[in-house]
Parts: sequence; structure tokens; C-alpha cells
Amino acid sequence: MEISSKQHKRCDVVTVSGRIDSATAPQLEETLNSIMNASRFKLVIDMTDVNFVSSKGLWVLIGAQKQCKRYRRGEVILVNVKEEIRSAFDLVGMGDYFTMSDNLTEAVGSF
Repeated sequence: MEISSKQHKRCDVVTVSGRIDSATAPQLEETLNSIMNASRFKLVIDMTDVNFVSSKGLWVLIGAQKQCKRYRRGEVILVNVKEEIRSAFDLVGMGDYFTMSDNLTEAVGSF
């Protein structure tokens, strides 16, 4: 898995590629935590090149969303999520917990 992040004026964009599974989820969690520890809670996660998300990966994303939404500080928006990954979110009842967008520019502009 590869992760890159870029700070914009209103939010941070984290681009992830590959698999988010039990072996790679801690790396994503560390990246997201470092952003949130810097008091930046408006996150856009570009999942264009993500082809698999395990339950551990789902928990990392859910944990980040909980931390961002606490005290209405921000939120995590997922961009370009493949249909099979959306189905996994729906299966565990978290489909409505995340705003999902098909356009990175719109997601960044929503902040």
C-alpha cells in the first residue's frame, strides 16, 4: 500500500493505493493520526486505487471519522470508492456514516 498526503487551505487530501488490510492499516492509521494530532480534522481520502479494504481497514476509517466528527470539528470524506468496497460499508451498516463522492474537486470544495 502507498499513502501520500497533501495539505490544502481547507482540508488534507490523503491518497491511498493498494490494499488496506491488517498488515497495512496501521500505516494508514499512523498517517491519519499525525494529521489529526496537528488539529486538522477535515480529511478527504482518495480511494481511486484501493482495491480491497479489510475489517481492520474499516475500523481505521471509522475511528478517524469518529475523531473528526467529535465536537463537530470536521469529517472524513471518501472519494472514488469502488462499488465492492461501498457494499462492504453498507454490509456493516456504515454506508451512511461517511460522505462518499465521485469527484475529488467537489469533495475538497465541500469544506
